[in-house]
Amino acid sequence: MAQWDRLRDLPAPYPQQLHELYDRDALPMDVRHYLSAWIEKQEWQRAARDHDLAMALFQVLLENLDIQHSRFVQEESFLMQHNIRRYKQNFQRYLDDPCALASTILWFLEKEKEILQSVDLTEQVQCLQVAQEAMEISSQQDLERKMAGLRNEVQCMDHTMFCLEEQQDEFDFKFQTYKMEAVVDEAGKKEKENVFQLLINRLDERRKSTLSDLDKILDRTDDLISILVKKELVEWQRRQQKVCIGAPDTVCLDQLEKWFTCVAVCLFQVREFLGKLQELMEKVSYGNDPVKAQRPAMQKRADTLLKDLLKSSFVVETQPSMPQGKGPLVLRTNVQFSVKTRLLVKFPELNHSMKVNVSMDREAPQIKGYRRFNVLGTKTKALNMAESQSGGMVADFRHLTLKEQKSGGGGKGVSDISLSVTEELHIIYFDTAFEMKGLSVEMQASSIPVVIISNSSQQQSAWASVLWFNLLSMDTKDVVFFANSPAATWPQFGEMLSWQFLSATKRGLNEDQLEMIAHRLFGKQNNYDTCKVAWSKFTKENTPDTFWVWFDGILVMVKTYLEDMWRDGLIMGFVSKGKEKSLLKKKQRGTFLLRFSESVIGGITFSWVEITITGEPDVKTVQPFTKVDLCQIPFQEIVRNYQIFEAENIPECPLLYLYPNTPKDEAFGKYYAEKTGSDSLYIKYIKTKLVFVSKEKTLEARSPMSSDMGQGDGSEPMNALCGETAEQDGSPHSLQSPLETYHPDPMLSDSVAGTDDELLMYLNNPNLFVESDIFQDEPLLPDFGLSGFNCLHPQTCGSIFQ
Repeated sequence: MAQWDRLRDLPAPYPQQLHELYDRDALPMDVRHYLSAWIEKQEWQRAARDHDLAMALFQVLLENLDIQHSRFVQEESFLMQHNIRRYKQNFQRYLDDPCALASTILWFLEKEKEILQSVDLTEQVQCLQVAQEAMEISSQQDLERKMAGLRNEVQCMDHTMFCLEEQQDEFDFKFQTYKMEAVVDEAGKKEKENVFQLLINRLDERRKSTLSDLDKILDRTDDLISILVKKELVEWQRRQQKVCIGAPDTVCLDQLEKWFTCVAVCLFQVREFLGKLQELMEKVSYGNDPVKAQRPAMQKRADTLLKDLLKSSFVVETQPSMPQGKGPLVLRTNVQFSVKTRLLVKFPELNHSMKVNVSMDREAPQIKGYRRFNVLGTKTKALNMAESQSGGMVADFRHLTLKEQKSGGGGKGVSDISLSVTEELHIIYFDTAFEMKGLSVEMQASSIPVVIISNSSQQQSAWASVLWFNLLSMDTKDVVFFANSPAATWPQFGEMLSWQFLSATKRGLNEDQLEMIAHRLFGKQNNYDTCKVAWSKFTKENTPDTFWVWFDGILVMVKTYLEDMWRDGLIMGFVSKGKEKSLLKKKQRGTFLLRFSESVIGGITFSWVEITITGEPDVKTVQPFTKVDLCQIPFQEIVRNYQIFEAENIPECPLLYLYPNTPKDEAFGKYYAEKTGSDSLYIKYIKTKLVFVSKEKTLEARSPMSSDMGQGDGSEPMNALCGETAEQDGSPHSLQSPLETYHPDPMLSDSVAGTDDELLMYLNNPNLFVESDIFQDEPLLPDFGLSGFNCLHPQTCGSIFQ
């Protein structure tokens, strides 16, 4: 590409540098432009040192200026004739020193190269980023260059139209004057006719040239619209789908608005040019007039391109969502939701003039039982620039509600498709009309399909549908997607699961955590990339404790009670029982880790390693804590104050180092309550209110979803404290909370109830009260089998609790 051509297509802010460079008389920009090809082919560096060569180039330069002057004389461009004549006179000063002229032109060419090198350097620096991002930036820069080229061509066309009008006015004036004169001499009359024929031929050539340039502008515009509508807008819509389900991506529309508006403005100018040509043709026309022949088709093409652009420019910027919902696109009947539309073609004169109307399910699928809804609330709003922080043209609906039609049911239907309430997909439509400068366009935008529920208990299942649809479907009009939904590949599925944690807690899942989940779903595999997850496996198998219920239960627990610790990486979380043991057995005594339960929904537990009297490592685990426990005692306080009784009833904390080797207090210290030891409110609360109830041979229920339970990787001991041998003992039992609330029986006598201090002493060491009279008035009092939260005797599963 020629150097001057590259400079003409520079993106902002580099054109300004070029204008500043040529804001001087040493080498006028007009000369650089019209003689660009010749200038760039000459050896100016050698001419700066060679007088003869410099003189030869000087003479050729003057000759080229004469040629350009003659051209403008023929085109009757008075202004350019004057400029070229003045430039030639100014260059005469180099007659005695042509090498100075060569040096001057060389200096300008070097400065141009510096501008181009700065552009290239910027692109190279950006290419050092991630490959995909670099490709996106390169694509955007290319698009910016094309936009700049379009704007430049339209500006040139504006000047061309001005010159054409001047040329035609001159011809029209001379011709009208000739008609008013009485020319008797045939020879003079013939001469005049020849002159006018020459003028009309020049006018015809100028019209043909103008139409050709306009056609090139439409070609460039067509190419840009194709990029904007079929690539950039489609990619934005796909990014919006992913962002709706937690992906960390940007969906800002400001850049798209800038591009759409630029192309729309240029097309409106093209329509004005074509209108001007129509006016000129009505004033002066002749046989085989190219304007008369070509303008109608070009007008139709320009209007079609502009309408296509405008129809695509009306979008849903913010998808429907409830204030207290689990995520966007899940709506509940009779609960307000908000949604925002935006027009990407920004014309300030249309502020508050375009009304947007909301409606639902215009073409509902013929499915038996398919519900229909009415939209209630403020269903009409004007597009305006006041409701957008960036000043975009938006209509922000904030108080809409849905109400199910009593006559709903979808009729008889034409298929046997059966969808659950949370598999039904519904679309919200938005309509408006664009009217400006004689152009009228009906425009419509539609939301990504929403799931509509009537009860909050359906929200978890509805969000699963939203995740699945937006993960796998790019057809945002496919409301029967779940009639035959495709499977997700593991890379897709795992990334989506990570997004859930990332959006909720600002920390996603790492490779090890994802591998544990993949192992749970598919069993042991060398590579999970080819594995697929079906919709039924995600949400329907092993009801009610499906995979999604299990995963979402963990996510809710982490978001509600453990977000800071999860974000700081203190919770390993997704790790199998087998992996847990292999990790801890290699560590020093007291090393522990935190993991999520594989069978208790929304449960978290900790395991630590002890050293037996034979010197062997022994991994012990407490039964999982759930929201029943965590809403009463912060998990960090449980970890902080957890104790067991060792020999001679001496309480000891078995949790010393968070895996791999971080001291417990160093890891959790910043989360602790201010008070410590016996002054801690949580310690007092634990001693007086909450105790473990350990039962003989109680195991955590085995998860039916685990693919490897038979090998012992999926079960967990449900006792307050038990050893790893629990995995092979007994059948599943009902789940119980590790903590229970102790309430003194109001029917007991004061002596039975005892004082708080006596009860504390009993809970800490019941053996002290063997001979006491604390329970002597109630000989029939049952054996509660109580063990204090911090006074459990070490034991292995399968032993008899005394």
